[in-house]
Amino acid sequence: MKQPSPQARWERRTQTPLLVLALGFAVAYAVPIVLPDASPAVHAACKHAEWVVWAAFAADYLMRLGLAHSKRAFVRSHWLDLAAVVLPMIQPLRLLRVVSTLMLVGRRARMAPQIRLTTYVAGSVVGLLMFGSLAVLSVERDAPDGNIKNLGDALWWSVTTMTTVGYGDHSPTTGLGRLLAVGLMLSGIALLGVVTANIAAWFISRFERDDLVELAQTAAITELTAEVRALRAEVARLGGAAPAGATGAGVPAPVAPEGGAAVSAPTP
Repeated sequence: MKQPSPQARWERRTQTPLLVLALGFAVAYAVPIVLPDASPAVHAACKHAEWVVWAAFAADYLMRLGLAHSKRAFVRSHWLDLAAVVLPMIQPLRLLRVVSTLMLVGRRARMAPQIRLTTYVAGSVVGLLMFGSLAVLSVERDAPDGNIKNLGDALWWSVTTMTTVGYGDHSPTTGLGRLLAVGLMLSGIALLGVVTANIAAWFISRFERDDLVELAQTAAITELTAEVRALRAEVARLGGAAPAGATGAGVPAPVAPEGGAAVSAPTP
């Protein structure tokens, strides 16, 4: 059996710790936004927790880069992880650290393709809704003309934006908020396409399985019909040969005279 590479072993060992760190970062990111009146010590603790998680992500990326066989191919295939590590100072892009970590955990999980796709879609929807709401709330709450002032308004705006409904009762007024809106709209369209394609693929695979079963049943019926016809032909052949061989070859059958018993042919 082929032994896993050092990079694969490292990723397998760090899968659970990275997931825990991602959840910790989510809490540290959400608390200052949801509780803006919390004590400065809470805000400072959350800020330090974010930097600790970022440092762990950076160390994990550098370790995987060092263990990769092709450094250039690794950078190309893990560009989102690189962006999450290199751009920690821009507030909306801090969300990439959580998204990239969740994607990394999903790539390492050993699941069937259909289950993995469903997990990606469900996780992406929940993550984008929650963190999109938090991000736009942090940007629009103090805007002079902003109308997204609490988490309920932000969550409602995220749902209507991702589903491309756009009621218009809440909308971002800052440039950064509108940039977040564009990202949510594009993400919603992409996720809707993925869901539609997944459902269509499920129906197609189901129809294909039904067709295979029907073809197998048709083949079995055809084979059974051929066997019945062969048996009928064999029975008809045997039935036609029975009178000739019933009394022996070349021996005439006894003839019964009128009004009397049958008289056997003389024995030579």
